[in-house]
Amino acid sequence: MFQIIGIIVVFVMVFGGFSLAGGHFDVILKAMPFEMMMIGGAAVGAFLIGNKPKTVMKTLGDFAKIFTGPKWKAQDYTDLLSLLFLLTKTMKTKGVIALESHIENPKDSAIFTRYPRIMKDHFAVDFICDTLRMMTMNLEDPHQVEDAMEKQLEKHHHEAADPAHAMQTMADGLPALGIVAAVLGVIKTMGAIESPPAILGGYIGGALVGTFLGVFIAYGFVGPFAAYMQAVYDEEHSFYKIIQDVLVAHLHGNAAQISVEIGRGGVPSKMQPSFAELETALDQIPSEVG
Repeated sequence: MFQIIGIIVVFVMVFGGFSLAGGHFDVILKAMPFEMMMIGGAAVGAFLIGNKPKTVMKTLGDFAKIFTGPKWKAQDYTDLLSLLFLLTKTMKTKGVIALESHIENPKDSAIFTRYPRIMKDHFAVDFICDTLRMMTMNLEDPHQVEDAMEKQLEKHHHEAADPAHAMQTMADGLPALGIVAAVLGVIKTMGAIESPPAILGGYIGGALVGTFLGVFIAYGFVGPFAAYMQAVYDEEHSFYKIIQDVLVAHLHGNAAQISVEIGRGGVPSKMQPSFAELETALDQIPSEVG
């Protein structure tokens, strides 16, 4: 919602101010299709040149995040803590043997299948299962496990945030592409130097539209879009950090309830369940699960 409001504000303030100052839109409207073709087309071409196909497709797929925000909602964080509680409790009370069937085939696990939204995230499920698998292989040094998890998280976050980096690179290049369009407009003007001043003025105005559009699009839209996408990726990353916090706390010998309480502290404030809310969620888990 705020992104849509922001877009409207940018347009109203820029073009409203231009109009109130006595500006005329005829030069802008006449030059805009050709300038946008040069600037926008060059920006898209440079975007395709500078990024892997996977990044290009992910950018197109993730663009909606600018308006929808992070995929994880408050209930998802509560579900994640409940899932980790069940896993760590099973491991502590029944041993690693009881856990093997769940981590080897999570799709048929009575624990994992309770939380279908988490099941749809392949990285989250694989991250949990791979870490627990390391624990069942007697890798119980909390520091080694934490280091291994940190490397996985860093790699995943870097790859997930590629679209934000790609868009920021595009934003950085747009002003220069606007100058390219403006220079071409000046070349056109110089080619018609013998024309009357009124015509030359229109040519120069059209050339300056290129500079305006490059800067306007870069700093008014693409740059802010890239910044917000990065913020979304950072918040989504905290979901996976909670997995690390809980499982490392478990390795330090904490009870399942304490481990998930440590993980609860890493939940973004606006999504964080209270102590009582989490306790209620854990109490609602049927005793036969696991």
